Parts: sequence; C-alpha cells; structure tokens
Amino acid sequence: MIRAVADADAGDAPITQIARAKVNLHLHVTGRRADGYHLLDSLVAFPALGDRIEVEPASSLSLTVDGPFAGALDAGSDNLVLRAAEALRHLSPGGRAGAAIRLTKSLPIASGIGGGSADAAATLRALARLWRIDVAPARMAALALGLGADVPVCLSCGPQWMAGIGEALTPAHPLPAGWLVLVNPLRAVPTPAVFAARSAARTPDSAPAPRPAHPFRDAAALARWLSDRSNDLEGAAIGLVPQIRVALDALRAQPGCLLARMSGSGATCFGLFAEAEAALSARAALPERWWRAAAPFGGVNAP
Repeated sequence: MIRAVADADAGDAPITQIARAKVNLHLHVTGRRADGYHLLDSLVAFPALGDRIEVEPASSLSLTVDGPFAGALDAGSDNLVLRAAEALRHLSPGGRAGAAIRLTKSLPIASGIGGGSADAAATLRALARLWRIDVAPARMAALALGLGADVPVCLSCGPQWMAGIGEALTPAHPLPAGWLVLVNPLRAVPTPAVFAARSAARTPDSAPAPRPAHPFRDAAALARWLSDRSNDLEGAAIGLVPQIRVALDALRAQPGCLLARMSGSGATCFGLFAEAEAALSARAALPERWWRAAAPFGGVNAP
C-alpha cells in the first residue's frame, strides 16, 4: 500500500537522516544459491556514527557530496543514493517528485560497514518524509533489496538477525550498552574479491549460529557469546589486505577490549568495549594513519 500522509516535519525545512554504520558482530557463510549469491547468518549492530543525508524540496533530483571521503565518490546517476531516490520517486504521487540531496560522507568507501547501503536506506527514509508518502514495510523492503542486499537491514538501524542474502531479517533483543571502536587501514576491499578468494581456498560453510532466547546481560556477556562465532570472510580478506590482521592485533592489545573482529567483507575492524573511557582511550592510541572512530551502541543509545 502507498498513500500520501500528513507530516508535521515535512515542508520547506531540510530533513536529515543519519546513515549509521552497519557492523556485523559475527558473519557466517551458510551456503550459496544456484544464482551465485551467498547465504549469510549475522547479528548486525548500528553504533551511533555514520554518514549524513539531508534532503529538501527541489524541482528535480540532484545530489551533492561532501565530507572526508567525498573525493572517492561519483555523484552521478550510478550513485546508490540517486538510485534509491529514483526508485522511491516512481512510487510518489505522479512519479515526478524532486529533491536536493546532500550526502556528507564520513565513512570509508568499500569498508565492510555498509556505507553505501546505509546511505541508500537513509535516503529512502528521508525522502518518504519529504514527499509525504507512506509505503508498506514489505514493499519498502522489496524496493531496498532491489538496490542491494545490505540495504534492507539498514532501513531500521536497530539490531537485527540477518539471513538469506540479507533479506531475511528478524529484530534482535536490545543489545546491552557498550562501545565499538572502529578502525580501517584505508584500504578498499571489494566484496566480490573476498568471496572469490574464499571460494578459491575452498573454505567450508558454517552452520547458522543458535540465537539466544534472552537479552545479553552486559557487554561482557555479548562478547563471550560472540567469541564462539566468527567472521567467515576474515581469512580471505586478510589474504588480500594483510593490514587487516595488523589492525585486529592493535585492537586486541588495547586495555578493555573484550573482542576484536572484522566487519562484513572488510577492511573495517571493530573492538568491543564495555566502558566509554576505555573505548576513547583505545581510539586515541591507534595509529593516526588509519581511519578511527569510537561510538556507543545498544542500551539507551539504541535507535
């Protein structure tokens, strides 16, 4: 169902959405479909940092990009933000809605934390408000999946169990309060290359991780549960970009780090911390030549 809705926030004022980084706390490859798509099992979290999407009324669709990583992006029609806008515009009354879209790119490109997918999802959320249309969740999810396998999970920004190729989503229990320190050695890692390297190594598939029946008591309990899981793409990614191992070792050496792991297909790695002070100290101690960030997740910081 699609219908126009009244929105007190919509109008001439710009609408802003934060495209939160998507962090795979674990990532199992459970199989492969006949069409070549891999089947996944993952617990996904969204720390309180990311890119920013701002939209305001205009007579046509346009995109400008700024921010620390703007130089690595093309603002042309192939940009996933514009593709998301075009897809949603077809569902707007008359299909002729316009918007001036501004993307502030703060997350590294091709970094395993869903930057482009999060940007597309934030664009869908922002433009649905700007254009005052209400799209049924199932239809919005289908539209998002047509843009990319990681876009549906980024629509909600809440903790999710992700299965299938990314389309089978189940809300997870609220995660305990904690902090994630993210680090990227500023090496882009194309996802297809990582899967190809994993296939070449004939790495066996994993079973889906049993899902806990109750919320985790605290960050330490979450880290203990995650320690029995893995990221099945980590070895293949390290083979392509050895600096990933260096980043993981650097995170594990930080006081208070409960767990360190690569996210997605890399090269971003995360360290899980219980306390803000330890996380902020760890971020400051990591090499300045890397991209580094620290942010809360879970608890009162959940979306």
